Amino acid sequence: MAAYIPVPRDLTRVKTKVFFNLTKRQLICFSAAALIGVPSFFLLKSTGNVSLASLGMIVIMLPMFFLAMYEKDGQPLEVIAKHFIESKFIRPKIRPYKTNNYYVALMRQQQLEKEVNAIVFQEEKAGTRRKDARKSHKNTAEAD
Repeated sequence: MAAYIPVPRDLTRVKTKVFFNLTKRQLICFSAAALIGVPSFFLLKSTGNVSLASLGMIVIMLPMFFLAMYEKDGQPLEVIAKHFIESKFIRPKIRPYKTNNYYVALMRQQQLEKEVNAIVFQEEKAGTRRKDARKSHKNTAEAD
């Protein structure tokens, strides 16, 4: 009888284990939790009973355990929390849908071209008037 070992099809989800079958992230978070939790246990034990101290230590260490273990869709807890905070508190609630309508852009361009042509036409008209005025001025100057 042969032994079967399950091999995941997607090898990108496989994480390298460092020590005690834990990833580097898990080791760092558990170490930080121990550095915070154990001294807090002894501080709480000196002021109260042991069960209260152990519950306090658990409450203090839980966030670090969640940071180490929780992962959803390949994203760790702090990334999920960052996205949640941005979507709920930082970004505006109403984001209107705006499009760049090509037809409207063409209409704006046509309107601008009409305005430019009107200005150019007025300048040409004024220029011909000036030329006519110069010619008439020259003619009156020659007549004198």
